[in-house]
Amino acid sequence: MMIDRDYCRMMARYNAWQNGQVAAAAETLTDKALREGRGAFFGSILGTLNHLLWGDLLWMARFDGGAKPEGGIGESADLCPTLATWSAERFRADGRIRIWADKVRALDLTGNLTWFSGAQGREVSAPMAQCVVHFFNHQTHHRGQVHAMLTAAGCTGIGDTDLVFMPDEENWL
Repeated sequence: MMIDRDYCRMMARYNAWQNGQVAAAAETLTDKALREGRGAFFGSILGTLNHLLWGDLLWMARFDGGAKPEGGIGESADLCPTLATWSAERFRADGRIRIWADKVRALDLTGNLTWFSGAQGREVSAPMAQCVVHFFNHQTHHRGQVHAMLTAAGCTGIGDTDLVFMPDEENWL
């Protein structure tokens, strides 16, 4: 699998762009609507957003050696108690991801990454490039679930989600 810094930078920017759109849509809902069980694996919109943030922080700790989130997958849906707290933490996490992507070198994307997986209950090892692709795919997967829940909750105008329609940097911020 061949990925490079440009791929990481593009996907980090896409992630931040999409998270901004999701946050704006979620802010139009009541707290009750955000917490309502919607049949998703992590229950609610806020629960799924929390899990996604938790997963991003966990993978980033593996990639950059920084802080990892508390708890395991089972507690991930409760990471942030409110949407406002989630939004602030999400903004910080997206910045952390973009800084990592800007600094990543070709050598950093080679070899294997080894870590203890709480989900598997054992040490695992996988090619670093595959781990990075999984990291970005995990974001897209759960944001798709959130998008469906937001739509079902009556949110409109979430905006484009297609990577090919991501605004240029200067037209986005």
